[in-house]
Amino acid sequence: MSTLLDRLDALDRQPAATRLRQRSYDALALTSGDRVIDVGSGAGRAVAELASRGHAAVGVDPDPTMLSAARQRFPGATFVTGYAEDLPFEDQSVDGVRIDKVLHNLVDPARAMTEMHRVLRRGRRAVAVGQDWESMIIDAEDPDLTRALVLSRARSVPSPRSARALRDLFSRHGFVDIELEVFTHLLDNATALSVLAGLASTTSRPSAITGEAVDAWLADQHARASTGTLMVAVPIFMSSARRQ
Repeated sequence: MSTLLDRLDALDRQPAATRLRQRSYDALALTSGDRVIDVGSGAGRAVAELASRGHAAVGVDPDPTMLSAARQRFPGATFVTGYAEDLPFEDQSVDGVRIDKVLHNLVDPARAMTEMHRVLRRGRRAVAVGQDWESMIIDAEDPDLTRALVLSRARSVPSPRSARALRDLFSRHGFVDIELEVFTHLLDNATALSVLAGLASTTSRPSAITGEAVDAWLADQHARASTGTLMVAVPIFMSSARRQ
């Protein structure tokens, strides 16, 4: 768990990630004291940041280990056990819903959208943030191998294209005034190399790609890191919408 938390912390500390979180909070259009839930709250950073803005923030996560870590890290924040597809809240009982880096992990993201609509009060806003797993941008000597590795990793995710579908998902589940923004996160060397190692792992790469080819590909990326020419960028979609 500590390794996962370290990786999440590294991603959260990226300047672009910090800016995007703040932008997602703004898009909720909350006022002081409003009740807001962060679905898939993970290590709890967003819940603590929303609470620091004067909101009654509640984190929802299904993982007891992650919930324990969040409570230890942010003892003044509120976290409850729950699933995106079955939120533990009454109908129209919250003023804002935020879901970040969750929908791609769901077999049926539409169920989460239905739940977000159910618990949100009329006229209030929901915000969804996610990575497009098929669109990672990597500068490499072998673009065909790079594309194959990216697509292979995307296929291991239940809903890799959920982020690009956010506008449609909101529209089909009773939301209006839908806004969509796209951000590009340029990863620093340490974070990028960790991501690239994941792409190259035997658990995600196609069997037709040899270990030797992947080793050479990774060596190229490490060489780029040592010369300051490594380039890994991730498209992130953020959509916000109002419940009718």
